[in-house]
Amino acid sequence: MATRSPIAPVLASVVGPGSPIVFEAYDGSSAGPPDAVSRIYIKDPRALSYVATAPSDLGLARAYVSGYLDLEGDMYTTLQMLSRDRIGSLSWQERLQVLRSLGPGILRPIAPPPEEVHPGPWWGLRHSISRDSRAISHHYDVSNRFYGWVLGPSMAYTCAVYPFEGASLEEAQEEKVDLVCRKLDLQPGQRLLDVGCGWGTMVLHAAKHYGARVVGVTLSRQQAEYGQKMIADLGLSNLAEIRHDDYRNIPEAGFDAVSSIGLTEHIGVKNLAGYVGFLASRLRPQGRLLNHCITRSVTYTRPRTGGFINRYVFPDGELEAVGTIIAAMQDNGFEVRHEENFREHYARTCAAWGANLETHWAEAVREVGEGRARVWLLYLAGSRLGFVERRIELHQVLGVKTVDGNSGMPFRRLDFNERREVSPS
Repeated sequence: MATRSPIAPVLASVVGPGSPIVFEAYDGSSAGPPDAVSRIYIKDPRALSYVATAPSDLGLARAYVSGYLDLEGDMYTTLQMLSRDRIGSLSWQERLQVLRSLGPGILRPIAPPPEEVHPGPWWGLRHSISRDSRAISHHYDVSNRFYGWVLGPSMAYTCAVYPFEGASLEEAQEEKVDLVCRKLDLQPGQRLLDVGCGWGTMVLHAAKHYGARVVGVTLSRQQAEYGQKMIADLGLSNLAEIRHDDYRNIPEAGFDAVSSIGLTEHIGVKNLAGYVGFLASRLRPQGRLLNHCITRSVTYTRPRTGGFINRYVFPDGELEAVGTIIAAMQDNGFEVRHEENFREHYARTCAAWGANLETHWAEAVREVGEGRARVWLLYLAGSRLGFVERRIELHQVLGVKTVDGNSGMPFRRLDFNERREVSPS
Protein backbone atom coordinates (compact mmCIF):
# COMPACT_ATOMS: atom_id res chain seq x y z
CA MET A 1 0.00 0.00 0.00
CA ALA A 2 1.54 3.26 -1.07
CA THR A 3 1.57 6.06 1.50
CA ARG A 4 2.29 9.75 1.13
CA SER A 5 3.70 10.26 4.61
CA PRO A 6 5.51 8.10 7.15
CA ILE A 7 2.83 6.09 8.91
CA ALA A 8 3.87 6.30 12.56
CA PRO A 9 3.90 10.12 12.85
CA VAL A 10 0.44 10.31 11.27
CA LEU A 11 -0.97 7.82 13.78
CA ALA A 12 0.74 9.59 16.67
CA SER A 13 -0.83 12.87 15.57
CA VAL A 14 -4.27 11.26 15.55
CA VAL A 15 -3.85 9.98 19.10
CA GLY A 16 -2.77 13.45 20.10
CA PRO A 17 0.24 15.14 21.67
CA GLY A 18 1.41 13.92 25.04
CA SER A 19 0.17 10.36 24.62
CA PRO A 20 2.65 7.91 26.22
CA ILE A 21 2.45 5.53 23.25
CA VAL A 22 5.11 4.83 20.64
CA PHE A 23 3.98 3.83 17.16
CA GLU A 24 6.23 1.77 14.92
CA ALA A 25 5.20 0.89 11.37
CA TYR A 26 6.24 -1.52 8.65
CA ASP A 27 7.60 1.39 6.57
CA GLY A 28 10.35 1.89 9.17
CA SER A 29 8.82 4.99 10.73
CA SER A 30 8.54 5.53 14.48
CA ALA A 31 6.94 8.23 16.59
CA GLY A 32 6.29 8.78 20.26
CA PRO A 33 8.00 9.74 23.51
CA PRO A 34 11.14 7.89 24.62
CA ASP A 35 9.57 7.04 27.99
CA ALA A 36 6.45 5.46 26.47
CA VAL A 37 4.68 2.78 28.49
CA SER A 38 3.26 1.06 25.40
CA ARG A 39 4.40 0.39 21.86
CA ILE A 40 1.99 -0.31 19.02
CA TYR A 41 3.41 -2.05 15.97
CA ILE A 42 1.69 -1.70 12.61
CA LYS A 43 3.12 -4.82 10.99
CA ASP A 44 1.08 -4.98 7.80
CA PRO A 45 -0.82 -2.52 5.55
CA ARG A 46 -3.99 -4.50 6.20
CA ALA A 47 -4.00 -3.22 9.79
CA LEU A 48 -4.61 0.30 8.46
CA SER A 49 -7.35 -0.98 6.15
CA TYR A 50 -9.14 -2.63 9.08
CA VAL A 51 -8.98 0.52 11.19
CA ALA A 52 -10.07 2.80 8.34
CA THR A 53 -12.98 0.71 7.07
CA ALA A 54 -14.60 -0.53 10.28
CA PRO A 55 -16.40 1.59 12.89
CA SER A 56 -15.29 2.25 16.45
CA ASP A 57 -13.39 -0.58 18.16
CA LEU A 58 -14.09 -3.20 15.50
CA GLY A 59 -11.26 -2.14 13.18
CA LEU A 60 -8.64 -2.12 15.91
CA ALA A 61 -9.88 -5.50 17.10
CA ARG A 62 -9.62 -6.98 13.61
CA ALA A 63 -6.11 -5.65 13.20
CA TYR A 64 -5.00 -7.06 16.57
CA VAL A 65 -6.74 -10.45 16.30
CA SER A 66 -5.25 -11.00 12.84
CA GLY A 67 -1.77 -10.19 14.11
CA TYR A 68 -1.34 -7.29 11.66
CA LEU A 69 -1.18 -4.98 14.69
CA ASP A 70 0.67 -5.88 17.85
CA LEU A 71 1.59 -4.18 21.07
CA GLU A 72 4.27 -4.22 23.71
CA GLY A 73 3.11 -3.32 27.19
CA ASP A 74 0.07 -3.95 29.33
CA MET A 75 -3.09 -4.43 27.25
CA TYR A 76 -5.38 -2.75 29.81
CA THR A 77 -3.12 0.30 30.18
CA THR A 78 -2.85 0.65 26.41
CA LEU A 79 -6.61 0.48 25.93
CA GLN A 80 -7.10 2.98 28.73
CA MET A 81 -4.83 5.44 26.95
CA LEU A 82 -6.38 4.80 23.53
CA SER A 83 -9.86 5.37 24.94
CA ARG A 84 -8.83 8.95 25.66
CA ASP A 85 -7.48 9.71 22.19
CA ARG A 86 -8.94 12.07 19.62
CA ILE A 87 -10.01 9.56 16.96
CA GLY A 88 -13.70 9.77 17.78
CA SER A 89 -13.67 13.58 17.86
CA LEU A 90 -11.78 14.30 14.65
CA SER A 91 -13.52 16.77 12.33
CA TRP A 92 -14.17 15.74 8.75
CA GLN A 93 -11.38 18.08 7.66
CA GLU A 94 -8.97 16.29 10.02
CA ARG A 95 -10.15 12.90 8.80
CA LEU A 96 -9.54 13.93 5.17
CA GLN A 97 -6.07 15.10 6.12
CA VAL A 98 -5.25 11.68 7.60
CA LEU A 99 -6.52 10.02 4.42
CA ARG A 100 -4.38 12.29 2.26
CA SER A 101 -1.37 11.54 4.44
CA LEU A 102 -1.71 7.78 4.33
CA GLY A 103 -3.14 7.42 0.87
CA PRO A 104 -6.53 6.19 -0.37
CA GLY A 105 -5.34 2.58 -0.40
CA ILE A 106 -6.23 2.23 3.27
CA LEU A 107 -9.90 2.30 2.29
CA ARG A 108 -9.58 -1.02 0.48
CA PRO A 109 -11.93 -3.47 2.26
CA ILE A 110 -10.52 -6.86 3.21
CA ALA A 111 -12.07 -9.94 4.76
CA PRO A 112 -12.15 -10.02 8.56
CA PRO A 113 -10.20 -12.62 10.57
CA PRO A 114 -11.72 -16.12 10.70
CA GLU A 115 -12.49 -15.72 14.43
CA GLU A 116 -15.21 -13.19 13.55
CA VAL A 117 -18.79 -14.46 13.24
CA HIS A 118 -21.68 -12.90 11.34
CA PRO A 119 -25.01 -14.17 12.68
CA GLY A 120 -27.66 -13.78 10.03
CA PRO A 121 -30.92 -15.31 8.77
CA TRP A 122 -29.08 -18.59 8.17
CA TRP A 123 -28.71 -18.87 11.97
CA GLY A 124 -32.47 -18.76 12.37
CA LEU A 125 -34.76 -16.27 14.11
CA ARG A 126 -32.91 -14.08 16.60
CA HIS A 127 -33.13 -15.55 20.12
CA SER A 128 -34.95 -18.64 18.94
CA ILE A 129 -33.90 -21.81 20.76
CA SER A 130 -31.87 -23.05 17.78
CA ARG A 131 -30.08 -19.73 17.21
CA ASP A 132 -29.38 -19.19 20.91
CA SER A 133 -27.88 -22.67 20.95
CA ARG A 134 -25.49 -21.74 18.13
CA ALA A 135 -24.54 -18.45 19.79
CA ILE A 136 -23.83 -20.08 23.15
CA SER A 137 -21.90 -22.91 21.55
CA HIS A 138 -19.70 -20.41 19.67
CA HIS A 139 -18.52 -18.90 22.93
CA TYR A 140 -18.61 -21.70 25.47
CA ASP A 141 -17.90 -24.90 23.51
CA VAL A 142 -14.29 -23.94 22.96
CA SER A 143 -12.24 -25.99 25.38
CA ASN A 144 -12.83 -26.78 29.04
CA ARG A 145 -9.06 -26.89 29.45
CA PHE A 146 -8.77 -23.34 28.08
CA TYR A 147 -11.51 -22.08 30.37
CA GLY A 148 -9.83 -23.76 33.32
CA TRP A 149 -6.65 -21.80 32.66
CA VAL A 150 -8.55 -18.51 32.44
CA LEU A 151 -11.18 -18.94 35.15
CA GLY A 152 -9.22 -20.96 37.66
CA PRO A 153 -10.40 -23.99 39.65
CA SER A 154 -13.86 -22.57 40.40
CA MET A 155 -14.78 -22.56 36.69
CA ALA A 156 -17.04 -19.62 37.54
CA TYR A 157 -17.47 -17.34 34.52
CA THR A 158 -19.33 -14.48 36.18
CA CYS A 159 -18.46 -11.56 38.43
CA ALA A 160 -16.76 -12.57 41.66
CA VAL A 161 -17.55 -10.77 44.92
CA TYR A 162 -14.39 -9.94 46.84
CA PRO A 163 -15.18 -10.29 50.56
CA PHE A 164 -12.09 -8.40 51.70
CA GLU A 165 -9.11 -6.55 50.28
CA GLY A 166 -6.55 -9.04 49.09
CA ALA A 167 -9.00 -11.91 48.65
CA SER A 168 -8.06 -14.37 45.93
CA LEU A 169 -10.18 -14.99 42.85
CA GLU A 170 -11.22 -18.38 44.24
CA GLU A 171 -12.26 -16.86 47.57
CA ALA A 172 -14.23 -14.20 45.72
CA GLN A 173 -16.01 -16.70 43.47
CA GLU A 174 -17.00 -18.80 46.47
CA GLU A 175 -18.31 -15.66 48.19
CA LYS A 176 -20.38 -14.83 45.09
CA VAL A 177 -22.24 -18.13 44.93
CA ASP A 178 -22.65 -18.25 48.69
CA LEU A 179 -24.07 -14.72 48.65
CA VAL A 180 -26.63 -15.83 46.07
CA CYS A 181 -27.57 -18.78 48.31
CA ARG A 182 -27.97 -16.45 51.28
CA LYS A 183 -30.11 -14.00 49.32
CA LEU A 184 -32.33 -16.86 48.17
CA ASP A 185 -32.47 -18.10 51.80
CA LEU A 186 -31.87 -21.68 50.66
CA GLN A 187 -32.83 -24.37 53.17
CA PRO A 188 -32.04 -28.11 53.16
CA GLY A 189 -34.30 -29.98 50.78
CA GLN A 190 -35.52 -26.88 48.93
CA ARG A 191 -35.59 -26.95 45.14
CA LEU A 192 -33.41 -24.53 43.18
CA LEU A 193 -33.45 -23.93 39.44
CA ASP A 194 -30.18 -22.44 38.13
CA VAL A 195 -30.67 -21.19 34.56
CA GLY A 196 -27.57 -20.67 32.45
CA CYS A 197 -25.64 -22.70 35.01
CA GLY A 198 -22.29 -22.74 33.20
CA TRP A 199 -19.93 -25.42 34.48
CA GLY A 200 -22.06 -25.89 37.57
CA THR A 201 -20.37 -23.71 40.19
CA MET A 202 -23.67 -22.53 41.71
CA VAL A 203 -25.29 -25.95 41.36
CA LEU A 204 -22.44 -27.65 43.22
CA HIS A 205 -22.24 -25.05 45.98
CA ALA A 206 -25.97 -24.97 46.69
CA ALA A 207 -26.15 -28.76 46.87
CA LYS A 208 -22.95 -29.32 48.84
CA HIS A 209 -23.17 -26.47 51.35
CA TYR A 210 -26.92 -25.86 51.64
CA GLY A 211 -28.42 -29.28 51.02
CA ALA A 212 -30.60 -27.90 48.21
CA ARG A 213 -31.95 -30.07 45.41
CA VAL A 214 -30.73 -28.32 42.28
CA VAL A 215 -31.49 -28.47 38.57
CA GLY A 216 -29.02 -26.58 36.39
CA VAL A 217 -29.51 -25.97 32.68
CA THR A 218 -27.08 -24.80 29.98
CA LEU A 219 -27.03 -24.68 26.19
CA SER A 220 -23.34 -25.63 26.16
CA ARG A 221 -22.75 -29.36 25.80
CA GLN A 222 -19.19 -29.10 27.12
CA GLN A 223 -20.38 -27.24 30.21
CA ALA A 224 -23.10 -29.79 30.90
CA GLU A 225 -20.73 -32.73 30.56
CA TYR A 226 -18.16 -31.10 32.82
CA GLY A 227 -20.77 -30.20 35.46
CA GLN A 228 -22.35 -33.65 35.49
CA LYS A 229 -18.93 -35.24 36.01
CA MET A 230 -18.22 -32.89 38.92
CA ILE A 231 -21.57 -33.77 40.49
CA ALA A 232 -20.73 -37.48 40.29
CA ASP A 233 -17.18 -37.00 41.52
CA LEU A 234 -18.41 -35.10 44.58
CA GLY A 235 -21.10 -37.65 45.35
CA LEU A 236 -23.94 -35.16 44.86
CA SER A 237 -26.00 -37.06 42.28
CA ASN A 238 -28.83 -37.49 44.79
CA LEU A 239 -29.15 -33.69 45.05
CA ALA A 240 -28.06 -32.14 41.76
CA GLU A 241 -28.24 -32.51 38.00
CA ILE A 242 -27.25 -30.42 35.00
CA ARG A 243 -29.18 -30.61 31.74
CA HIS A 244 -27.93 -29.73 28.27
CA ASP A 245 -31.03 -27.85 27.21
CA ASP A 246 -32.71 -24.47 26.85
CA TYR A 247 -34.22 -23.02 30.01
CA ARG A 248 -37.51 -22.65 28.13
CA ASN A 249 -37.77 -26.45 28.02
CA ILE A 250 -37.81 -26.88 31.81
CA PRO A 251 -41.19 -28.55 32.49
CA GLU A 252 -41.10 -28.59 36.30
CA ALA A 253 -42.65 -25.85 38.40
CA GLY A 254 -42.95 -25.13 42.10
CA PHE A 255 -39.25 -24.38 42.66
CA ASP A 256 -38.45 -22.61 45.92
CA ALA A 257 -35.86 -20.40 44.24
CA VAL A 258 -34.40 -19.51 40.84
CA SER A 259 -30.89 -18.17 40.23
CA SER A 260 -30.04 -16.50 36.94
CA ILE A 261 -26.33 -15.71 36.98
CA GLY A 262 -25.02 -14.27 33.74
CA LEU A 263 -27.86 -15.39 31.46
CA THR A 264 -29.91 -12.20 31.03
CA GLU A 265 -27.21 -10.78 28.74
CA HIS A 266 -28.14 -13.46 26.18
CA ILE A 267 -31.93 -13.03 26.34
CA GLY A 268 -32.49 -9.89 24.26
CA VAL A 269 -34.40 -6.75 25.19
CA LYS A 270 -37.57 -7.78 23.36
CA ASN A 271 -37.63 -11.11 25.19
CA LEU A 272 -36.92 -9.79 28.68
CA ALA A 273 -40.55 -9.69 29.85
CA GLY A 274 -41.20 -13.20 28.59
CA TYR A 275 -38.03 -14.43 30.26
CA VAL A 276 -38.94 -13.01 33.66
CA GLY A 277 -42.52 -14.22 33.29
CA PHE A 278 -41.32 -17.73 32.54
CA LEU A 279 -39.08 -17.77 35.62
CA ALA A 280 -42.03 -16.57 37.71
CA SER A 281 -44.09 -19.47 36.36
CA ARG A 282 -41.44 -21.95 37.57
CA LEU A 283 -41.57 -20.63 41.15
CA ARG A 284 -43.91 -21.49 44.00
CA PRO A 285 -45.79 -18.65 45.74
CA GLN A 286 -43.31 -16.60 47.79
CA GLY A 287 -40.41 -18.12 45.89
CA ARG A 288 -37.38 -15.94 45.23
CA LEU A 289 -35.48 -14.98 42.07
CA LEU A 290 -31.92 -13.66 42.11
CA ASN A 291 -30.89 -12.09 38.81
CA HIS A 292 -27.17 -11.36 38.41
CA CYS A 293 -26.06 -9.80 35.13
CA ILE A 294 -24.02 -7.17 33.32
CA THR A 295 -25.99 -4.02 32.57
CA ARG A 296 -25.69 -0.78 30.68
CA SER A 297 -25.11 2.27 32.85
CA VAL A 298 -28.08 4.26 31.46
CA THR A 299 -31.54 3.46 30.14
CA TYR A 300 -31.75 5.95 27.28
CA THR A 301 -29.22 4.42 24.88
CA ARG A 302 -29.95 1.47 22.63
CA PRO A 303 -27.98 -1.76 23.09
CA ARG A 304 -24.97 -1.85 20.77
CA THR A 305 -24.77 -4.64 18.25
CA GLY A 306 -22.25 -5.37 15.52
CA GLY A 307 -19.15 -4.32 17.44
CA PHE A 308 -16.22 -6.35 18.72
CA ILE A 309 -18.14 -8.10 21.52
CA ASN A 310 -20.98 -9.20 19.23
CA ARG A 311 -18.70 -10.29 16.41
CA TYR A 312 -16.03 -12.08 18.43
CA VAL A 313 -17.31 -12.88 21.91
CA PHE A 314 -21.08 -12.97 22.46
CA PRO A 315 -23.08 -13.22 19.22
CA ASP A 316 -26.57 -11.73 19.73
CA GLY A 317 -25.66 -10.49 23.21
CA GLU A 318 -27.64 -7.49 24.44
CA LEU A 319 -27.27 -5.50 27.64
CA GLU A 320 -30.16 -3.76 29.38
CA ALA A 321 -30.00 -1.15 32.13
CA VAL A 322 -30.80 -2.27 35.66
CA GLY A 323 -33.88 -0.05 35.65
CA THR A 324 -35.21 -1.97 32.65
CA ILE A 325 -34.60 -5.28 34.41
CA ILE A 326 -36.29 -4.11 37.61
CA ALA A 327 -39.27 -2.85 35.61
CA ALA A 328 -39.58 -6.24 33.87
CA MET A 329 -39.48 -8.01 37.23
CA GLN A 330 -42.09 -5.70 38.74
CA ASP A 331 -44.36 -6.11 35.72
CA ASN A 332 -44.09 -9.90 35.66
CA GLY A 333 -44.96 -11.14 39.09
CA PHE A 334 -42.09 -10.03 41.31
CA GLU A 335 -41.69 -7.57 44.13
CA VAL A 336 -38.11 -6.28 44.18
CA ARG A 337 -36.67 -6.49 47.69
CA HIS A 338 -32.94 -5.87 47.27
CA GLU A 339 -30.48 -4.60 44.66
CA GLU A 340 -26.76 -3.88 44.58
CA ASN A 341 -24.03 -3.06 42.11
CA PHE A 342 -20.73 -4.98 41.97
CA ARG A 343 -19.15 -2.97 39.14
CA GLU A 344 -15.73 -2.60 40.80
CA HIS A 345 -15.73 -6.29 41.69
CA TYR A 346 -16.16 -7.23 38.04
CA ALA A 347 -13.26 -4.99 37.03
CA ARG A 348 -11.10 -6.88 39.52
CA THR A 349 -12.46 -10.22 38.28
CA CYS A 350 -11.56 -9.39 34.67
CA ALA A 351 -8.07 -8.36 35.80
CA ALA A 352 -7.63 -11.73 37.52
CA TRP A 353 -8.85 -13.65 34.46
CA GLY A 354 -6.53 -11.64 32.22
CA ALA A 355 -3.58 -12.40 34.49
CA ASN A 356 -4.48 -16.10 34.38
CA LEU A 357 -4.55 -16.02 30.59
CA GLU A 358 -1.17 -14.32 30.35
CA THR A 359 0.30 -16.88 32.78
CA HIS A 360 -0.95 -19.71 30.55
CA TRP A 361 -0.49 -17.89 27.24
CA ALA A 362 1.65 -20.50 25.51
CA GLU A 363 -0.69 -23.34 26.51
CA ALA A 364 -3.75 -21.30 25.51
CA VAL A 365 -2.36 -20.56 22.05
CA ARG A 366 -1.62 -24.25 21.51
CA GLU A 367 -5.13 -25.18 22.70
CA VAL A 368 -7.35 -22.66 20.86
CA GLY A 369 -5.05 -20.86 18.41
CA GLU A 370 -3.40 -17.46 18.62
CA GLY A 371 -6.33 -15.60 17.07
CA ARG A 372 -8.82 -16.78 19.67
CA ALA A 373 -6.32 -16.22 22.50
CA ARG A 374 -5.87 -12.64 21.24
CA VAL A 375 -9.66 -12.21 21.23
CA TRP A 376 -9.76 -13.16 24.88
CA LEU A 377 -6.87 -10.95 25.97
CA LEU A 378 -8.48 -7.97 24.24
CA TYR A 379 -11.97 -8.85 25.51
CA LEU A 380 -10.92 -9.16 29.16
CA ALA A 381 -8.90 -5.94 29.14
CA GLY A 382 -11.66 -4.05 27.33
CA SER A 383 -14.33 -5.35 29.70
CA ARG A 384 -12.24 -4.39 32.70
CA LEU A 385 -11.93 -0.86 31.30
CA GLY A 386 -15.67 -0.72 30.67
CA PHE A 387 -16.38 -1.50 34.32
CA VAL A 388 -13.73 0.92 35.60
CA GLU A 389 -15.11 3.77 33.48
CA ARG A 390 -18.75 2.85 34.31
CA ARG A 391 -19.77 2.19 30.74
CA ILE A 392 -21.09 -1.15 32.01
CA GLU A 393 -22.11 -2.36 35.47
CA LEU A 394 -22.97 -5.60 37.28
CA HIS A 395 -26.17 -5.76 39.29
CA GLN A 396 -27.79 -8.35 41.52
CA VAL A 397 -31.56 -7.91 41.89
CA LEU A 398 -33.56 -10.00 44.36
CA GLY A 399 -37.28 -10.44 43.76
CA VAL A 400 -40.02 -12.43 45.47
CA LYS A 401 -43.24 -13.83 44.00
CA THR A 402 -45.79 -12.32 46.37
CA VAL A 403 -49.29 -13.68 46.97
CA ASP A 404 -52.00 -11.15 47.88
CA GLY A 405 -49.24 -8.87 49.12
CA ASN A 406 -47.65 -11.56 51.29
CA SER A 407 -43.96 -11.91 50.47
CA GLY A 408 -42.92 -14.39 53.15
CA MET A 409 -39.88 -12.18 53.71
CA PRO A 410 -38.70 -11.46 57.27
CA PHE A 411 -39.83 -8.18 58.83
CA ARG A 412 -36.28 -7.25 59.85
CA ARG A 413 -33.93 -5.46 57.50
CA LEU A 414 -32.19 -7.83 55.14
CA ASP A 415 -28.62 -8.70 56.11
CA PHE A 416 -26.78 -11.17 53.91
CA ASN A 417 -23.42 -11.05 55.70
CA GLU A 418 -23.87 -14.14 57.86
CA ARG A 419 -22.58 -17.31 56.19
CA ARG A 420 -23.84 -20.73 57.16
CA GLU A 421 -23.37 -24.29 55.97
CA VAL A 422 -25.80 -27.19 56.00
CA SER A 423 -24.55 -30.71 55.36
CA PRO A 424 -26.52 -32.53 52.67
CA SER A 425 -28.93 -35.11 54.05
